[in-house]
Amino acid sequence: MKKLSHTLVQVWRLAIPYFKGPEKGVALSLLALIIALRLFNVWLDVRYNSWNNDFYNALQNKDWKEFVHQLLFVFSWIAVLTIVTSVYQYYVMQWLQIRWRSWMTRRYLNRWMRAGTHYRMRILGNPADNPDQRIADDVQRFVSGSGSNGSGILDLGVAILGQFVTLFSFLFILWGLSADTPLIIGTASYHIPGYLVWAALLYAIIGTVVTHWVGRSLVPLNYDQQRFEADFRFALVRLRENAEEVALLEGEDSERRNLDLRFGRIIDNWYRLMGKQKNLTFLTSFYSQIAIIFPFVVVSPLYFAGSVELGGLMQIAQAFGVVQGALSFFVTQYSTLAEWKSVVDRLTGFEAVLGEAESLEDAGPRLVPDGKDGGLAVDPLSVALPDGREAVRTPALAFQPADRVLVSGPTGSGKTTLFRALGGVWPFGRGTIHEPADSRVLVLPQRAYLPIGSLKGALTYPRPAEAFDDAAAAKALSEVGLDYLAPELGAEHHWQNRLSGGEQQRVGLARALLLKPDFLLLDEATSALDEPSEAALYALIRNRLPATAIVSIGHRSSLAQFHDRFLQLMPDGNGAHVLAEIRAAAE
Repeated sequence: MKKLSHTLVQVWRLAIPYFKGPEKGVALSLLALIIALRLFNVWLDVRYNSWNNDFYNALQNKDWKEFVHQLLFVFSWIAVLTIVTSVYQYYVMQWLQIRWRSWMTRRYLNRWMRAGTHYRMRILGNPADNPDQRIADDVQRFVSGSGSNGSGILDLGVAILGQFVTLFSFLFILWGLSADTPLIIGTASYHIPGYLVWAALLYAIIGTVVTHWVGRSLVPLNYDQQRFEADFRFALVRLRENAEEVALLEGEDSERRNLDLRFGRIIDNWYRLMGKQKNLTFLTSFYSQIAIIFPFVVVSPLYFAGSVELGGLMQIAQAFGVVQGALSFFVTQYSTLAEWKSVVDRLTGFEAVLGEAESLEDAGPRLVPDGKDGGLAVDPLSVALPDGREAVRTPALAFQPADRVLVSGPTGSGKTTLFRALGGVWPFGRGTIHEPADSRVLVLPQRAYLPIGSLKGALTYPRPAEAFDDAAAAKALSEVGLDYLAPELGAEHHWQNRLSGGEQQRVGLARALLLKPDFLLLDEATSALDEPSEAALYALIRNRLPATAIVSIGHRSSLAQFHDRFLQLMPDGNGAHVLAEIRAAAE
């Protein structure tokens, strides 16, 4: 019971925001319509149960006129209305499902992409594995379900509601039919008011307990299956993204072993699922088959004793079957519920990690738009690692427009981590970086990010391609030595795979020429270029961005000629590094 209440709380927390959000008017209206149609269907089921009595009595009495009336006039309108309401219930449910999924997907995307939350989740160790699967697949499974027997929250919720209403409607019918009817066992007769209700309840309780005992391990197995499937897909995508490096290193055998290992986990877990599903299917199939004859076993003595007519027998049997079916919903839907519960667990875990990453939005060194005099003022910073150990300390610093600053230090001393802090995305440590309002800090890492799409879109990222004309984009490409790519500005490719490392870095520098940032942080952004090319590009950005403060990380001594100030990270003897200015511009 404790686990059930916990699951219901989880489902409520995942579901209720949609019905309290901007679309609540439409959402509640569609939900009310779905419920109304389902309740109308229950009423039609009740009418069908009454029809059973009249129709089979007409058959027993060989009453042709009544038989035709029941078949052509009574059954016809029940069947037509059942078809229409079932179709429109399904149609309206799909309508609500796609709106709900759209809202929920956008909500998760907004939270995941807001203010670097996706990045903080990764550096936290990403305990919510494969966020892409949570957003793309698990949201769909939560709302709509997937697969041949998949059901989402609407299908399950409406089905459970329908079963409850059906149960109470037919309980009264079944109780009334067996209130004064004796229970006959052999030659003995017993008067137990509503004994058919108690028989259905006992049958369902036994089935539910046994089913849960057999199938309780399906939830963690389904959870693991989805995780292993996602891990395997991610490994395939990662191999595709790094195909060149793998081919050059002749790493196909190693990659194949890794893929075989990940796929092996899928297969092993699938066999475990198969075994549990086999046992559960044996049980539910046996239960369903017995359920067909069970009401007749209970009621038939009354018929043969002459206490009820054929119509009464069929009405009691049908009502008993409906009640037993409603009580046995957990048994017949256990596999679906187990799979859906694993989706709820995954989304709940994803929300928890999202919340943890969001809570770090204001943690660590902060980039605050309250600077003055056009400069970037850095208070003394303490930049830490995710495990809490201090990595870098800095004194108070100031970067003015047109400054040219080179940061150096041993490999692993924390230069890149310092740049992440200066860019305002590192959540560990303390301190404040003051930037002028409306200024822009652009960080170019060693490997430039090029989104899939047009070359112009990659060049102007993160600004939209439409913000720049083709002539300006072509000029920027030409200036960084990529004039041969200018005719392909509109071509859509996976540019990160098509261009070499040096070409990608040139695109990154062309991006800086177009965006004209106030502060440009270059984290070994020319390391893939030869020294003459690097020198030419540094001279270019100095000339083309005269008012931009340029702060570089680099190891080549040849970079010194393009900078006026020099900062170096030096070990403090306690495992951290201290930033110090080793030569002023005047020197």
